Amino acid sequence: MKNFFRLSFLLLSFLLSAQNEQLANNYFDRGEFEKALTSYEDLLKSQEGNSNYFQRVIECYQQLQQLDKAQKALEDRLDKYKQGTNLVELGYNYQLQKNQDKANKYYNQAIDKIKKNANEVYGIAYVFEKKSLVDYALLAYKTAIGIEPKMNFNFQMAVLYGQQGNKDLMIDTFLDEAYKNPQNLPIVQNQLSRFMTEYVDVNFNESLKKALLVRAQKTQDIFWNDFLSWLFVQQKEYGKAFIQQKAIYKRNPESFANIVNLGQMAIEDNDQVSAEDILTFVLDNTKDLELLIRAHSYLLDMKINHALEKDYPVIKTEINGLIKEFGESPYTLSLLKLQANFEAFHLKNPEKAKDILKNAMEMPLNNYQLAEVKMQLADILLFEEKFNQALIYYSQINEDMSGDVIGQEASLKTAKTSYYKTDFEWASHQLKVLKSASSQLIANDALDLFLLISDNTVGDSLQVALKKFAHADFLLFQNKKQEALSQFQAILKDNKGDAIEAVTLLRIGKIYEKMGDFTNALANYNAIITQQKESIYIDEALYFSAEIYNTQLNDTEKAKPLYEEMIFKHEDSIYYVDSRNKYRKIRGDTNL
Repeated sequence: MKNFFRLSFLLLSFLLSAQNEQLANNYFDRGEFEKALTSYEDLLKSQEGNSNYFQRVIECYQQLQQLDKAQKALEDRLDKYKQGTNLVELGYNYQLQKNQDKANKYYNQAIDKIKKNANEVYGIAYVFEKKSLVDYALLAYKTAIGIEPKMNFNFQMAVLYGQQGNKDLMIDTFLDEAYKNPQNLPIVQNQLSRFMTEYVDVNFNESLKKALLVRAQKTQDIFWNDFLSWLFVQQKEYGKAFIQQKAIYKRNPESFANIVNLGQMAIEDNDQVSAEDILTFVLDNTKDLELLIRAHSYLLDMKINHALEKDYPVIKTEINGLIKEFGESPYTLSLLKLQANFEAFHLKNPEKAKDILKNAMEMPLNNYQLAEVKMQLADILLFEEKFNQALIYYSQINEDMSGDVIGQEASLKTAKTSYYKTDFEWASHQLKVLKSASSQLIANDALDLFLLISDNTVGDSLQVALKKFAHADFLLFQNKKQEALSQFQAILKDNKGDAIEAVTLLRIGKIYEKMGDFTNALANYNAIITQQKESIYIDEALYFSAEIYNTQLNDTEKAKPLYEEMIFKHEDSIYYVDSRNKYRKIRGDTNL
């Protein structure tokens, strides 16, 4: 019984302490430093050795300009515990008093601590960094390495060099770290990509490229070719990335999978020329069945996406020929799915498409492959306007693959089905959940559709225009471009000046773009740019217009001001980074 009461007392004390700490933290975060100080002092009385509580007491003194009290507390703490970190804290307190000589005296004493024991660097350098004392933090790391050469602080030092503005030294140190510890390569590349996209000066990318080229030429190590390939991918220069991957392949023929992945990325970024070069190279240089099928599938998918109706017979013959050549098996599932999609959405033969997919479901597929086939079967049932049957399959996928992106994709398609049926309330309910999906692409799509529904319900409680719009969107899903175009144009005519006008113009522009009618596409985007300046769709209209001029019409002079407007007026757009990179390329900047 005594043990029970003792345990209960300890548990109660722990809970009270946790609550008091939370209260103190809340006061501190809100800037109520007098209340926070009282709370932290009480906590420190019960746990005298707690360095976190002591540090917060010091910070409260400093925020309240009670620097003498902070100095006395730090001196007492230093006498009692002899910690090197307190030397830094004491120096910083003098720095706040504008006494830099005294501050430097204590900073140097902290460095002397490291000279006596290199392990002191971990705490001392951390405090220097926390106080933004970059020069001293670097000195701390260099001092420790001078005493114990096996220590490695490349990553920390590279970040500090970046804070100093020493770009070249930062790059070299990051590259040293990546080469010495390849397991840290993703972390290094993540840091470099931040400088490339967020904090970059105009020459950063060029400096990084030069540093990588020098190392690749000096060492002939494919590690640097792969790093260069990564850099070019970040800049969406897939042709240059391909040159590096070919150099790797010549010395390591087992590296082919990276080339196939590069081709897929080029397709996703609509770089058709690079994608064709990359995937044709794959087909010419490998006999690996899986890679051959992947390359053929990506090329076919790209052809279908850019095909006109006159191209359909040739594509059908090519698909049938490849399936005949490689057979029907789980290995050729990507080809079978392409065949089914092409039959349903382009040749308007959904029955044959369903037969293809049902036969595929009889194969020994894994759970993910089965979910993919079910998803496509549901899409075809939706194409046939068999909404309930489609929903059954989407629900099965969501239930079976709830922890996977494909499960979230099925949820999004469930919401879209409700939207096509004009059940906007239920669609909005589902989309609210999907707005926080782990897949950014799905979250963005869910948010776009949610905003479309909500924005066009406020001024039209009967949702008359929205219902017409949802029907037109469904026609687009069915790949009935001409019928969808007529429907959107009717909405535009009947709802001039309404909230739905801007997104309707955007849809019409996209349809014309897919039809290859760039003049009409630009006219509709321009109507948004000139007449819908407050619309949430203006960044898309600007970007899509710039892309047409830049990639389709080769008129960079007209593309340039559109990219420029994206850069200076739409920093929150998902197209911002791409616009900035392409603008710099057109302008002739060196950081490419």
